[in-house]
Amino acid sequence: MAGLDAIGVGRSILVGKPMAQLLLAENCTVTVAHSRTRDPASTVGAADIVVAAVGQAEMIKGDWIKPGATVIEVGTSRIVRDGKTALVGDVEFAAASCHAGAKTPVPGGVGPMTIMSPVHNTLVAARRRRGLRGPQLC
Repeated sequence: MAGLDAIGVGRSILVGKPMAQLLLAENCTVTVAHSRTRDPASTVGAADIVVAAVGQAEMIKGDWIKPGATVIEVGTSRIVRDGKTALVGDVEFAAASCHAGAKTPVPGGVGPMTIMSPVHNTLVAARRRRGLRGPQLC
């Protein structure tokens, strides 16, 4: 991933800021954008990796995605579409799928990991406090 341009859309302490640090550790050039970023289309459009974690339904338009980019959806929202409630991500899925080289879906993507990781970290901290090891992730 070294040298790739990455953007994290969202600046939360749960996903946005840690993801930016992880991408920096992989030697990516990282931009952090959010709901008030000026000209988000060009900012997102320059990225090889897009991590969408802003929590605004379909805020990132599919045609903003650079051809071949990897899109990781983290943010989810419920909307009413055709009279039914639907769970959608921060990126327009169908349109982005035409541009992206790879894209995680909503639902069915990384959502469970955002719950599992803090739970795992809590278990590790509790065990360490008692002088115990683990648990280990596979």
